[in-house]
Amino acid sequence: MSYAAVGIVAGAPASDRQENPMLGTRFRTGSPVWIDLGSPDTATAAAFYSAVFGWTYETAGPESSGYGVFRKGDRTVGAVGRLTERGARSAWMTYFRSDDVEATARAVVAAGGTVRAEPMSMGDSSMAQFTDPQGAQFAVLKSDQGLERAAEDDTLLWVELHTEDPEAAIHFYSGLFGWRSEVMQAPGMTYRVLSLAEGDRQQTAFGGVAEHRGEPEGVRWVPYFAVADADASADLVRSHGGTVVLPASDVPEVGRIAWLADPCEAVFAVLKPNPRQA
Repeated sequence: MSYAAVGIVAGAPASDRQENPMLGTRFRTGSPVWIDLGSPDTATAAAFYSAVFGWTYETAGPESSGYGVFRKGDRTVGAVGRLTERGARSAWMTYFRSDDVEATARAVVAAGGTVRAEPMSMGDSSMAQFTDPQGAQFAVLKSDQGLERAAEDDTLLWVELHTEDPEAAIHFYSGLFGWRSEVMQAPGMTYRVLSLAEGDRQQTAFGGVAEHRGEPEGVRWVPYFAVADADASADLVRSHGGTVVLPASDVPEVGRIAWLADPCEAVFAVLKPNPRQA
């Protein structure tokens, strides 16, 4: 387990960040505000993501227990920290904006979820980590700072929940964040697009929910990173010790997508959007 607040306290002020119409970098309730990777080998992870996305790694300091941030240029795009939970698998964690972390924790428990990391404060930020009723792990963060670049090449573009009961999952998260959902038909499946509680649905869309069938560890939130070439990204992953979980393929009106895993088996996806995001 890693703590987003360690990296957040060194972030840029909100006035210095670009506004992003999809994920929102002037974070509102329920927005994806931060992502970090829990890894058993942070040095290998840093080298891998540097090779795939061109990120640089910067430690958060000697008291951070190995936690550090990933940057694209001079802007933060995520973070990585050592796994601390016994038996934990390497994975990306998505943090959603909460206006009251302790109230969110109570709501999670009341709705059948569990608290993995109790609410904690660090500087002006607070955070907590949870597991939803179907087993997907997520976190919340209260902070005026977070991701400094998103929805451009080599940064977070979308987050996607794979779960056994999409309707139950949407009910759970809507109770926490007020999210709205819209059903869309996708090849071989029904897909639910998620948007924030207020504003234009398209402009505040940030993720989706897909039905999962299979192994229990497949129930999870998966980050999608925008790329200029999904096939080239898959080749880079393979050549630097990662795995191509699902080869690049075209999804009509969405773009070209590949599912990948890093050398420690943390799963993520890349997407060349169609049309390209500005």
